[in-house]
Amino acid sequence: MALKQIDHGSNEYLQMVQLRDMVLRRPLGLTFNHDELMAEKDDILIVCKEDDDILGCCILTKIDESTVRLRQMAVPDKLHGKGIGAQIIHFAENIAKDKGFKTITMHARDAAIGFYEKFGYNIKGTQFIEVNLPHHIMEKMLL
Repeated sequence: MALKQIDHGSNEYLQMVQLRDMVLRRPLGLTFNHDELMAEKDDILIVCKEDDDILGCCILTKIDESTVRLRQMAVPDKLHGKGIGAQIIHFAENIAKDKGFKTITMHARDAAIGFYEKFGYNIKGTQFIEVNLPHHIMEKMLL
């Protein structure tokens, strides 16, 4: 498995969008629109690949000079428990640190809170609904 940062609009990016659509959007009856995808052009796009297959991904979006938001973390259900998500989290955190960010924040689906807690993320605030699912803001200070 290889972890890498990819370019917006590349073939790998299109594969990443397909994975995110399959894992995060379609099960909720949602789709991406052009404006959403174009808004990602300045984001840090991360994938985990094996050969030509994208096994997982996430996006880092700059909030301000010290904070980045992790979003669109996706690994297919059939690959859960194989360490792909853990590798993506560690890779994303290292990129964020290298770029000078001090904090990673996210809107975590409540079903994924336990996963993120294993990596030192803490719940901030109260539950809210996003894409029709309960979420919490989670945050981690990068050392």
